[in-house]
Amino acid sequence: MAAATRGCQPWGSLLLALLGLVSAAAFAWDLTSLRCNFGTFCECDFRPDFQGLECDLAQHLAGQHLARALVVKALKAFAQDPAPTKPLVLSLHGWTGTGKSYVSSLLAHYLFRGGLRSPHVHHYSPVIHFPHPSNMERYKKDLKSWVQGNLTVCGRSLFLFDEMDKLAPGLMEVLRPFLGSSSVVFGTNYRKAIFIFISNTGGEQINQVALEAWRLHRDREEIRLQELEPVISRAVLDNPHHGFWRSGIMEEHLLDALVPFLPLQRHHVRHCVLNELAQLGLEQRDDVIQAVLDSTIFFPEDEQLFSSNGCKTVASRIALFL
Repeated sequence: MAAATRGCQPWGSLLLALLGLVSAAAFAWDLTSLRCNFGTFCECDFRPDFQGLECDLAQHLAGQHLARALVVKALKAFAQDPAPTKPLVLSLHGWTGTGKSYVSSLLAHYLFRGGLRSPHVHHYSPVIHFPHPSNMERYKKDLKSWVQGNLTVCGRSLFLFDEMDKLAPGLMEVLRPFLGSSSVVFGTNYRKAIFIFISNTGGEQINQVALEAWRLHRDREEIRLQELEPVISRAVLDNPHHGFWRSGIMEEHLLDALVPFLPLQRHHVRHCVLNELAQLGLEQRDDVIQAVLDSTIFFPEDEQLFSSNGCKTVASRIALFL
């Protein structure tokens, strides 16, 4: 899916921006620490632009009425509360290529002045940060230290945890004290932090609900959150490979929202192709659009309704057909 700058205009590659997540000048960190200790004297570089976020989501996030409405509503309420009782904790669920990582990147971009390069946006990946299950005890100590240290520097921090379905169960338990409603944990004020967890778990169940709605001739926009929350929750609880399996985070209801991403249909993939062409500065080309659609696998076998990888490979496929 195409990305955008503040003001809802095209911007550069998300990949390059993500690579800059780990870069921050040591002097800037020290100065921010002096000014933002415990998150009480300033908001660090937290500068939410909700108009830009809503515009970008409306233009570029295809087929996700539930995720779009839920995320914006939750963020607005949280950011406008001068004294939240707990951090905002969202868990994004859905099939591959439906927009979960894209949305999380937009949140960083529109919430922090430095966007994805902000020293207060922290991205964790199981493959990069927690690759060896045998080192779990060390990872627990490291994660607790990282979160506590970053919140001490800036209470308005964003933590992104990707691929939760590839994370060894038990590691996330060290976050439990940070996700609840206590005012101070380990000497750190953390109630203004935002935690985003991303996984494909629940994707099959969400797809089934969407398929049944289609078979009953229900409009896609008629699907409600109340239909999806129970099946997503059950999918997480039943998945021994998910980071929240047998977790107190689920049992204590510390997640503020389970955000569902619906499977994408043919016209949604077409929308993604148009967005990508626009980002490349190219006019609409029907031959390229059709070639991408023809090369995309749709399921189930009989209905050929949903894209097997959403819009994940749209950019690479366009390059093949230009």
